[in-house]
Amino acid sequence: MNESNISDFYREMGISGQVYHFGQQILEELEGRFKKIDETAEYNQMKVLKALQENKVSEACLLGTTGYGYNDLGRETLEAVYAAVFHTQDALVRPQITCGTHALALALMSNLRPGDELLSPVGKPYDTLEEVIGIRPSRGSLKEYGISYRQVDLLPDGGFDYENIALALNERTRVVTIQRSKGYQTRPTLSVERIGELIAFIKKQKPDVICMVDNCYGEFVERTEPSDVGADMCVGSLIKNPGGGLAPIGGYIAGTKECVENAACRLTSPGLGKEVGASLGILPQFYQGLFLAPTVTASALKGAVFAANVYERLGLRVIPDGRESRHDIIQAITFGTPEGLIAFCEGIQAAAPVDSYVRPEPWDMPGYDSQVIMAAGAFVSGSSIELSADGPLKPPYTAYFQGGLTWPHVKFGIMKSLQHCVEAKAVQLP
Repeated sequence: MNESNISDFYREMGISGQVYHFGQQILEELEGRFKKIDETAEYNQMKVLKALQENKVSEACLLGTTGYGYNDLGRETLEAVYAAVFHTQDALVRPQITCGTHALALALMSNLRPGDELLSPVGKPYDTLEEVIGIRPSRGSLKEYGISYRQVDLLPDGGFDYENIALALNERTRVVTIQRSKGYQTRPTLSVERIGELIAFIKKQKPDVICMVDNCYGEFVERTEPSDVGADMCVGSLIKNPGGGLAPIGGYIAGTKECVENAACRLTSPGLGKEVGASLGILPQFYQGLFLAPTVTASALKGAVFAANVYERLGLRVIPDGRESRHDIIQAITFGTPEGLIAFCEGIQAAAPVDSYVRPEPWDMPGYDSQVIMAAGAFVSGSSIELSADGPLKPPYTAYFQGGLTWPHVKFGIMKSLQHCVEAKAVQLP
């Protein structure tokens, strides 16, 4: 298909010639960036393939179990593969972990005891963790179990406040939680290198503390993971990066033997731990999703870079900016008005393979303190490794864009979002 045929196809799909050519001009400048992303994807693909081969994944591993799930070869092998990929002692990878927030809550609740304290040295945690911790009152929170919480905000330039982190660490500090991605904030995402520097500092002050990293949206973006630089636990969701768009549910905790076993005993029951938990025929999606994850993540990462450059060129504030190094797949775009945020999300929804005809509307989503608008026309409900966008309907009206299973689809999604923003007069093309 030649260039004119492609532009005609875009026009048939609702993209004006002006929007299409504006996007194409920006893409011509990104060839070098995309090449580096592909090189990282190749490295991570080899890392995953090596783990699959070394753990002797066989056809028998793809068969599921029912009932108690005793002696589930596929489940046990998959967890060994995850441990190999993340270079950890053990891993818990289960469909019974319903989402990323559940995985994080599980990791925290299983490794904290009444009287312990949880410390966040990177400021406010993601919104849904506020109720887990008890910052906002909620039934069954850590606070209800006598576990206190303390946080140290980042410095105005995004750096770590080492002086106050040292002061915050005390004899009750049992777990330190480090959120890699920005969440609904405008702070920088943390690189694996910076996470390693923070962990080294914390361990020097208190060697026995458990360092947990919320790794959501960060897997396979770099060549190393937080577990390579001292994290005792890496925690994430399978409907984000590591599921490769195929996992229909699930979460993982990769870390030390003790931390993982504690989590398993909380997920199932004391005395049962990792020995139970039927895989119910879901293992092929888990295995194949992990296999595809490095290249799927690369497609999403290209989309984030493209979106940053498009909207930065139009004068909007974007985090990261168009030139910064990338450490997760999320792109924040601040519109300053609810109309801009809504138009952007409407465009992403209109580009979806599923429910493209549906118009997203703000709603009172569980776990959030304001209305949220979400665009997610996905094959897996709520999957944010698929093309998606969301944002809270409150100032500064920032859209958080992520995902995309293939680069051509991500490209179209960004073009469609721009088309909707132009039509809503939220942006103006030069």
